[in-house]
Amino acid sequence: MPASKACVERTQIAARAAVDKFGTELVALDLSDQTVLSEVFLIVTASNSKIIDTIADEVEEQLRLVGDKPLRREGTDEWVLLDYSDLVVHIQSTELRRYYMLDRLWNDCPKIELDVVREEAARG
Repeated sequence: MPASKACVERTQIAARAAVDKFGTELVALDLSDQTVLSEVFLIVTASNSKIIDTIADEVEEQLRLVGDKPLRREGTDEWVLLDYSDLVVHIQSTELRRYYMLDRLWNDCPKIELDVVREEAARG
C-alpha cells in the first residue's frame, strides 16, 4: 500500500520549504511497504551547516502551519533529522549525503514525484 495521501501532501510542503531555503537534490522515498516506522523519507542536500539549520527551521515552520510538529529533531553540523513519525526529513551536507547514500540504501523503494522538483526542471 503506498504512502497515505496526507503524508504525501506534507512531504510536498516540506520539499517546497527546503527548496525555498536552498535545499538541493531532493528525493522522496515511499517506505510504506518496507517499514512500519515511517511512510516517507525526504532527503535533502544543503551546502553548509547554516543552510542545514535554515532548511530544518523552515520545514518545521511550514509543517507547523498545517498543524504538524516533529516528534523529535536531532542533528549535528552536517545532518538534521526531523521525525514526524510517518514522514522523516533528512537534511544532509553534500559530504554526508555521499557517504551515507540513503537514496541507494533504500533504492528498492518507489520515489514520490515532488511538485517543486518538477516545476524547477520545467523552468530549465
